[in-house]
Amino acid sequence: MAELVLAVPGDIAAPTGGYRYDARVIAELTGRGQAARALSLPDNFPAPSDASIAGALKALSGVPAEATLVVDGLAYGALPAEGIVALGRPVAALVHHPLALETGLSPEDAARLEASERAALAAAALVIATSEATRTILVERFGLDGRRVRVAEPGVDPKPRAKGGGEVPVVLSVGAVTPRKNHATLARALATLSDLPWRWVVAGALDRAPACADALRGEIASLGISDRTELLGAVDEAGLSAVFDGADVFALPSRFEGYGMAVAEALAHGLPVIAGRCEAAAALMSERAGALVEPDDVDALAQALRALLDNPGARARASNAARTRAARLPRWFQCADVFEHLMDRGLPSAAAT
Repeated sequence: MAELVLAVPGDIAAPTGGYRYDARVIAELTGRGQAARALSLPDNFPAPSDASIAGALKALSGVPAEATLVVDGLAYGALPAEGIVALGRPVAALVHHPLALETGLSPEDAARLEASERAALAAAALVIATSEATRTILVERFGLDGRRVRVAEPGVDPKPRAKGGGEVPVVLSVGAVTPRKNHATLARALATLSDLPWRWVVAGALDRAPACADALRGEIASLGISDRTELLGAVDEAGLSAVFDGADVFALPSRFEGYGMAVAEALAHGLPVIAGRCEAAAALMSERAGALVEPDDVDALAQALRALLDNPGARARASNAARTRAARLPRWFQCADVFEHLMDRGLPSAAAT
């Protein structure tokens, strides 16, 4: 039987959108009776040591030749192209979003990562992008032949409508506290709404960018909203379902998203969504389900929040629009279909040059 091996840095059970995607693909395939498994690589990608690179390449070299080998982009983009070629087999790269587009990188680190990822992607037999927006970036910015890029969008499961927070509306943000997710701007916007009742719940890892998390704690304290804010840290699947169920509005003004899995889940729960304007978020949203704002525009973000927090009728209408939009989003079986097709057909024997 054909086998799919999906190589990821560290533990695939880590509570991030990218790892949840990877784990769900494997679960969907094994549920169909397909052979699919994760392969753990050293966990310090995308900034690996020489020893970690050597360890990753050794682990990849041990994958059976007949298996379909896919490497998560968090590791793939930081691997040397010559090491990928030396494996002597076709390898697919799974790109959630290009590494160099992470907010907060120094110009030198961004340039280094872009050069590394460009070379590595040129050595891939095939590239899988998690959205059309990411596919466009890979073709237009990284120079990939569009025929070598497949799109496998994350799925979203049908969800019960969120019950909400009761008398005090809950604003929910889901995502690791990193510069790209831009929680600090949301904190500043919420602080201008002191005349309204609200609570802010943040569910997301606080250890991915510790300096950013510390800065957010300081910002929350200086704005005087500590008593209205709860930083939960990373939560498991049950915890995630609970926080969505207890929310009234979803807000996350990310500066960039490769897809926006948390936005899709919020829509499925019937939450009005306020998101940072980017191509991927725009593709998920409908204009009646919330608002897209410029990520660093505090006034626009505050205005969008006020329009929902101060008007239960507006929230109810946006909730209905969110549910309608979510019903048209892809399901996980469609995402898994892309990987199963690769298993059936096999990867091309070599990358285009």
